[in-house]
Amino acid sequence: MNTKPKILLIEDDASTATSLQKVLCAEGYEVAVSTRGDAGLEQAQQKEYDVVVTDLKMPGLGGLDLVAQLHAAKPKQPIILMTAHGTTETAIEATKLGACDYLLKPFEADELLDMVASAVASSRLMSEPVQMGEATTGRSAIIGNSRAMQSIYKEIGRVAATPATVLIRGATGTGKELIARAIYQHSQRPDKPFIAVNCAAIPDALLESELFGHERGAFTGAQAMRRGRFEQAEGGTLFLDEIGDMPAELQTRLLRVLSDGFFYRVGGHQPLKADARVIAATHQNLDEQVREGRFREDLFHRLNVIRLRLPPLRERREDIPLLARHFLARSAKELGVESKRLSEDALQFVSQLQLPGNVRQLENLCHWLTVLAPAQLVRVEDFPPELRQEQGLLPTAVSGEAPARATAGAVGGAQALSDWRALLRVEVRRRLEAGESGIIDALTNDFESVVIGGALSHVRGRRMEAAERLGLGRNTITRKIRELRLDHADD
Repeated sequence: MNTKPKILLIEDDASTATSLQKVLCAEGYEVAVSTRGDAGLEQAQQKEYDVVVTDLKMPGLGGLDLVAQLHAAKPKQPIILMTAHGTTETAIEATKLGACDYLLKPFEADELLDMVASAVASSRLMSEPVQMGEATTGRSAIIGNSRAMQSIYKEIGRVAATPATVLIRGATGTGKELIARAIYQHSQRPDKPFIAVNCAAIPDALLESELFGHERGAFTGAQAMRRGRFEQAEGGTLFLDEIGDMPAELQTRLLRVLSDGFFYRVGGHQPLKADARVIAATHQNLDEQVREGRFREDLFHRLNVIRLRLPPLRERREDIPLLARHFLARSAKELGVESKRLSEDALQFVSQLQLPGNVRQLENLCHWLTVLAPAQLVRVEDFPPELRQEQGLLPTAVSGEAPARATAGAVGGAQALSDWRALLRVEVRRRLEAGESGIIDALTNDFESVVIGGALSHVRGRRMEAAERLGLGRNTITRKIRELRLDHADD
């Protein structure tokens, strides 16, 4: 199973510390507690944590000094400061010193959990190395030895050494975020923050504040100043995913930042220097959007300083067997089972599939096979019926066969559900015999990962459509994607 995210909680009030620790542990985090600022700083410097959550006023060392010293020692360490309403200005000062965010007491548990989840996601993006070329069981790997991918690796090496703006283009599911992270990790700024923003996942009304931050009172609900992503990425790299979905008015603001190197918080009057390398990505045809007037031509040329194109899987089919073995091994590791193997016929079969969802769709397919294929050696007949029908291995239904098709579909669905339940019972028994704890949470995460990941693949990554089909709210599916780390395979 995936390693639990590690949280360091620095809080001198025993009852508060116990309460927050319980909330975080119930959400699946591993929580260490320190009751002094000086001891907490030493602990954070000596050990690795995904997030540090600290109070402002503590014995030994105050929160501001802790933030400043820890940020200086570990610039990529996400730090969340907790403070009372009356010390808002101090909290703002903490964000200037390096805290990624702050919580005003009293706060709801959901506020803390959402903030920690976001910080954990950012921490993992910065800390997990992106490996290239060879299959591994890690999550962050760009797999492929084809000529097309060898060319991509060379381009990453050339691009990473420069501070130039990069535009990554490629179909949904080809791995654009992984390429951005590889450029960041091989750049001259690997010790600085890497901040990712999905422009398509944030409502237009909130995207401006997300990028540039806002001053207190800038709009209804803006009760305190917030640093935007440009400020949080200071000295590092800002990855703007799905830049083609950015609204026109924000395109204008982004153009000014890239042209002048300065920006203003929403409602602010003080210019702030933008010291972050910008890497943008899109699955859309920006040339066509420019011609149609839906994307600013001047912004396009600012972003398109260096262009990388990721090939779809159909252009590098020789990599599919390597990718399939990688995803089967990784799924097995995550589920705690023995890795499945593809027979020669199955390898040939999967190499010929259309896979319009590209690498992401292949990953979901391998997860499906890990759960539902009946034997360790996967054969062609173990693949989902719709894929076998696509390859002409099952008869295609005609109009007069609609009732029979519906019946067969119901039977097939019932059989698949039965197989799932049987496998689940075996897995529960195995974990019980191994003396594991937290089994429900772990298996629930696995189940949600398969269901939500499958839905996203089916609708080509359109989150709002997937949420509607699954009966989830917009905020819920966004949170689940972040928590289950499904966004690491996006784009």
